Amino acid sequence: MSLLRIRDLRVALGGAEVLRGIDLDVAPGEVLAIVGESGAGKSVLARTILGLVRRERARVTADAFEIGDRDMLRASEASWRTLRGGQVSLVLQDALQSLDPLRTIGAEVGETLAVRGMRRAERRGRVLDALDAAGLPLGGPGRPEAAARLRQRPGDLSGGMRQRSLIASAIVGGAPLVIADEPTTALDATTAVRVLHLLGRLRDEGTGLILISHDLTAVARIADRIAVLAEGRVVEQGPADRLLTAPEQEATRALLAAAPRGPKQGHATEPGPAVLDGHGLVRRYAGPGGAVPAVDEVDVTVRAGEVLGVVGESGSGKSTLARLLIGLERPDAGAVERAEDVRVRLVPQDPLGAFDPRHTVERILRHARRDDALAPAELLARVGLDASLLRRRPASLSGGQRQRVAIARALAARPDVLVCDEPVSALDVTTQAGILDLLLDLQRRDGLTIVFISHDLAVVRRVSDRIVVMRHGRIVERGETEAVFAAPAHAFTRELIAAATASRVSRRW
Repeated sequence: MSLLRIRDLRVALGGAEVLRGIDLDVAPGEVLAIVGESGAGKSVLARTILGLVRRERARVTADAFEIGDRDMLRASEASWRTLRGGQVSLVLQDALQSLDPLRTIGAEVGETLAVRGMRRAERRGRVLDALDAAGLPLGGPGRPEAAARLRQRPGDLSGGMRQRSLIASAIVGGAPLVIADEPTTALDATTAVRVLHLLGRLRDEGTGLILISHDLTAVARIADRIAVLAEGRVVEQGPADRLLTAPEQEATRALLAAAPRGPKQGHATEPGPAVLDGHGLVRRYAGPGGAVPAVDEVDVTVRAGEVLGVVGESGSGKSTLARLLIGLERPDAGAVERAEDVRVRLVPQDPLGAFDPRHTVERILRHARRDDALAPAELLARVGLDASLLRRRPASLSGGQRQRVAIARALAARPDVLVCDEPVSALDVTTQAGILDLLLDLQRRDGLTIVFISHDLAVVRRVSDRIVVMRHGRIVERGETEAVFAAPAHAFTRELIAAATASRVSRRW
């Protein structure tokens, strides 16, 4: 029996069709990956399958729209509420935003069961089973850590543990069909592999999965079939092996070509003198057992004209190191020395959260601009954007456009050093490739120095001249990028590279 059967699905928002002629099937124990650029319609499709597209704003038509044995074309909102969690469930991308920071993990995971009226005692056992299945540590026999885990809140968990909590929320109701929307985007390579392994285990146990992702390495690892969306249409669909090795459509070939692979292209950059020199850096934060070092006795030097990559797992101290280098935080010990008159600016991971939503792009750029900097229209041209965007506000821009505006805002201060904190982690592969090319062009054309922080080893390799590898607040390895990739000296570096390589599944791609 098919878990999902859709024929000629069409969705119109505000009079414009955003999905056209969609045909999809998902069987038990199958992973269907849906890939495409930003704006292709992936998220609208996911919301439509879950009945979350508001009817007063959208028109949904189809020749067939069946979930299990239920016809959903004329389903009431009450029918959708019954179906969500029980027949189809969702794993969202941003666990920190998706989980209520004030609710315990036990309450979050058990919400589906509570809505059904399940008694508290029975609910507790089901929640523990779901957390266990999702791979959250609960201790050995008797689960000695279980009570403490149920009382924890999202802020007490790492990124990978929060993502597993979301997966537990999705599977606790026993839904045979699970939609995973970008479940590994914000995760480091080793954590992403563990989450993908868990999703693969759900598939092996008979759960049908729809994996929505711009991460082709994740898709290559677990997808059975792939559907490529472009401008609201499925332009190509078929077995994962074929689409990843012999794509027929240009949109598919473009996605594969844009994925970061291999070393940095062009001539090696000759590093100049040190422009930032951190030595003995320590930064501690308050924790339940006392002060915890996020950065612990770190020495790092950034040289003029180079791209220095900083890689490591979530919680390794990468972003804290960035804030110390920029001067947003003071170290508890050690110091950062700057060369004379060196200006440092940050390109944040989430520009939407860093911009005032009331301001136009022009106002954002003017506020950041030095007197001798380029005019706003010229700054946009520098990052490949048209001056027509100057009157737009951040919420009306695409993710790639916002990231380019963030770079333009940093350039408005005429910096010598850009510190880029996960600047492409939330972008599709073609948009990501454009941002990486832009940063490399700024390095080569303007002699800009860049500190590039990322959990994605393939991206770091694509842009960096040297890398440092962080773990538990310390630098465990450093060196020229290709030398480290060719012969990693530290076991943790080998683990990171192995995880990134495994997720590509070289026999496929």
